[in-house]
Amino acid sequence: MAELNSKIPEGPLAEKWELYKEHGKLVNPANKRKLEIIVIGTGLAGASAAATLAELGYKVKSFCFQDSPRRAHSIAAQGGINASKNYKNDGDSVYRLFYDTVKGGDFRSREANTYRLSDVSRNIIDQCVAQGVPFARDYGGLLDNRSFGGAQVSRTFYARGQTGQQLLLGAYQALERQIKLGNVTMYSRHEMLELVTIEGKARGIIARNLISGELERHFGHAVLLCSGGYGNVFYLSTNAMGSNVTAAWKAHKKGAYFANPCFTQIHPTCIPVSGDYQSKLTLMSESLRNDGRVWVPKTKEDAKAIREGKKTALDIKEEDRDYYLERKYPSFGNLSPRDISSRAAKEACDDGRGIVPSGLGVFLDFSDAIKRLGIEVVKARYGELFPMYQNIANEDPLKMPMKIYPASHYTMGGIWVDYELMTTIPGLYALGEANYSDHGANRLGASALMQGLADGYFVIPYTIANYLSSEIFVKPIPTDHPAFAEAEKEASDRLNKFLSVKGKTSVEEFHKRLGKIMWEYCGMARNAEGLTKGRKLIQELREEFYKDVRVLGDINELNPDLDKAGRVADFLELGELMVIDALNRNESCGSHFREEYQIEGEAKRDDENYAYVAAWEFKGVGADPELHKEKLEYENIKMQVRSYK
Repeated sequence: MAELNSKIPEGPLAEKWELYKEHGKLVNPANKRKLEIIVIGTGLAGASAAATLAELGYKVKSFCFQDSPRRAHSIAAQGGINASKNYKNDGDSVYRLFYDTVKGGDFRSREANTYRLSDVSRNIIDQCVAQGVPFARDYGGLLDNRSFGGAQVSRTFYARGQTGQQLLLGAYQALERQIKLGNVTMYSRHEMLELVTIEGKARGIIARNLISGELERHFGHAVLLCSGGYGNVFYLSTNAMGSNVTAAWKAHKKGAYFANPCFTQIHPTCIPVSGDYQSKLTLMSESLRNDGRVWVPKTKEDAKAIREGKKTALDIKEEDRDYYLERKYPSFGNLSPRDISSRAAKEACDDGRGIVPSGLGVFLDFSDAIKRLGIEVVKARYGELFPMYQNIANEDPLKMPMKIYPASHYTMGGIWVDYELMTTIPGLYALGEANYSDHGANRLGASALMQGLADGYFVIPYTIANYLSSEIFVKPIPTDHPAFAEAEKEASDRLNKFLSVKGKTSVEEFHKRLGKIMWEYCGMARNAEGLTKGRKLIQELREEFYKDVRVLGDINELNPDLDKAGRVADFLELGELMVIDALNRNESCGSHFREEYQIEGEAKRDDENYAYVAAWEFKGVGADPELHKEKLEYENIKMQVRSYK
């Protein structure tokens, strides 16, 4: 099993990034104009990267499958963005954010990358304020902060309940400015279907124009994958319906290693499933746990009465309520990390104390905060989150506690990258949620926005120059090169294959069935027997897909059914890799909870055998992938049992 070179710079942890920047290679302004960069995705990572690289002088092509860059799924990250500015003077620091992030990830992230993320987080806030992002401010006009799970300080900057949207608008404006100046060519309603490699280097993509159906060839001296995560493999998730793994998966099949795919985050604060007709779930921001208290009735009898409509939450006396997070994790209480909070909710519901008809739901109660602060203050803190809940659940959460339950959310796994954010394919980079590098086995709340903007604004502009400095003599490769023709044929053949099956079962039905397998056997709790069964079921479902899928329409037209078929086909392959990865990791850590490895219900880590990043090399559909290990070493913190008690 090969060791991976993460290219971590020498020197003390706090100085590595500065030393790297001071000694990295540069590209002069005249040469930047000769270099073309392709950016896939226009969320926070993609928009910030494209805008910044174009500002530096590179020629940028930006691709998104939505009709506008501002529709990227980053808008859905409501609660806030972390930064170690210590504005509250409550003891925060770069080191403390770094430590909280590594601990929150259960000591399964790369130390140097995580420290750099914590360090540059401070620059992000200044950048966004300069762009006009309307962060919340206190009475005196200073930027306000609130707390998030896994931290004992207030370091989360926010814009009511729409932080992601406001940050994306800032990056979007920067991107649109570069489009207007002619430095970025924008391709909306385009989806990357193949990566083109020439002599081992990433040299372009095949994209499908989703309006005309035409396949297009695009050259780039480098390709940046900023295409988000793969949480929609579970079908029911908090992700946008279009979110998919296709761009990353096509890169994986061309040689980019896929790291820690089983590290998928379950978010504890989601509106519960209400019926079989649903195709997605709605997230209620983790920020609500600042003022909301999570509880279930102490007795199964009370819970049953609530489920049957014979009682409401208001009928349960204070002494008959189990505030289980406050009871089990007194130091962090309702702001315990997501993996721990999710499993605690599952445990309460498995005990028969769930409070919705399905039994899968708990209360999030704001009555104490309303008594303490007043209803207007509580409403002002969370903006549209309360009306959103009321519109969906038909209950006023300011009068009756919210009902919530964990759901598939963020993916810590992703394309393996080194310190420079380069994948195992030279010239191919992965940024934001598309890579694996900063969050270990569990992402702390409010850190997704932080990583996306850190990678795009402050990391990739430096690291990409180290590679492109040796590419300045490479002239744009004509797209009639055989490698482009071959990649386009692969994409075309695959699309025609979906259309030729002419089966009886819809793409949506296959996706739903895959999601149920993934949730049951590779969801919040896993075991060897279930994972082994899950892999077999996925293989059988994939075989059935290619025999019985029904895709209507034609290839050369607007055809969302065909687009979805490609995405689900990739999920059917990714799902198997996730199961293989979960089976390989015989420990519990963060979001990866193997039932065989626990101590009194808490995760039992095995640092001796599994303190590594599992990076998988593609060896063919249905074949066992090859495992490569990047050993994780912590020189500045001590690995210890993760406790929030």
